[in-house]
Amino acid sequence: MNNDLYEHHTKHKQPTEKSLKVQKSVIDRLNRIEGQIRGIKKMIEKGTYCDDIINQIEASRSALASIEIILLESHFKNCIVDQILSGDMEAIDEVLKTIKKFTR
Repeated sequence: MNNDLYEHHTKHKQPTEKSLKVQKSVIDRLNRIEGQIRGIKKMIEKGTYCDDIINQIEASRSALASIEIILLESHFKNCIVDQILSGDMEAIDEVLKTIKKFTR
């Protein structure tokens, strides 16, 4: 399986330096979020004040949203562009479907 965030998943291209940096950034962010989630669980187990827990949940949600933006940008700038350039106009429908999901 190709781990390259900047290449279309059905193509077999070598990862670029830029794509590997994005991949590392996303993985680092996910690791931090994983730690935040473990922290939230511990807060609940300890009976921490609800507002403090809610603040941590919102921070985790915001961190996930930032990853979503990074992946959407990569997908649109690279995968979708590649599909359109290769004549696959169904990529436009995919973009519209993704935008509809994102704006719900």
